[in-house]
Amino acid sequence: MPLDHIHPGQAKFCAYNSTLSEAAVLGFDYGYALTEPHMLVLWEAQFGDFANGAQVIIDQFIVSSQAKWRRSGGLVMLLPHGSEGQGPEHSNAYLERYLQACADDNMQVVNLTTPAQYFHALRRQLKRPFRRPLVVMAPKSLLRHPRCVSPVAELEGGRFHEVLDDPAPPASPRRLALCSGKVFYDLLERREAAAAGGVALVRVEQLYPWNEARWREVAERYAGVAEVTWAQEETRNRGGWSFMFPRLLELFPGKPIGYVGRAAAASPATGSLRIHKREQDQIVREALGLVG
Repeated sequence: MPLDHIHPGQAKFCAYNSTLSEAAVLGFDYGYALTEPHMLVLWEAQFGDFANGAQVIIDQFIVSSQAKWRRSGGLVMLLPHGSEGQGPEHSNAYLERYLQACADDNMQVVNLTTPAQYFHALRRQLKRPFRRPLVVMAPKSLLRHPRCVSPVAELEGGRFHEVLDDPAPPASPRRLALCSGKVFYDLLERREAAAAGGVALVRVEQLYPWNEARWREVAERYAGVAEVTWAQEETRNRGGWSFMFPRLLELFPGKPIGYVGRAAAASPATGSLRIHKREQDQIVREALGLVG
């Protein structure tokens, strides 16, 4: 196990392939994180949807233990999340469920798009003088995405950013497109290919806790845009839309706030790869204003 032999005197690295009983294993890891606050305890679902089987642990303990018992651990939940075209049971970690349970700084919910962001989100779990659960939304496809990379300097000397600004912002954007997660790369590549220079792309890496001061900086920087759009891969009744909409109304008073994403649906995703690709293409084009 190479990670257990990086240098002498390092922390111990333990990896366990558990039984397929989400409630039992997540409950065990939750208790482990409480009794070992100086150990980074991570529970990973094979797909984000698999957390459904552990919902009772999430609702009764992880999101509410601080309010009920003044007990809060640093458990990390790794939930693969994002429309990958693999069907309804392998696409969605139900981000909206966690956002609905967020209050009183009870936990952290992030949707990460770079290796450096991932690294610093995990690192701060132990560097901070307090412990809160961390819910990580991150799609499997970014493990292989050629643009999802970070220079070593960002890991050595960087920090975690709740918001990532446009890497190549247009000089005078007419539209601000906000998104979270891997859809950013689809938007970025199509913007470059179509030379859609009038749209600025800003990533929401941490949805909760909400950094009001940082978001005021974003609103001030893009005060000149004519419209603001929230773009997501999820259906309208899921994802970050219902969480972000009232906050965007406060940040950009008087500006139209638009939604771009899949229509509301009972199922989180289609079972057809052909339909998935067509829907994804429509989302990207609408977000960039490439449709009439």
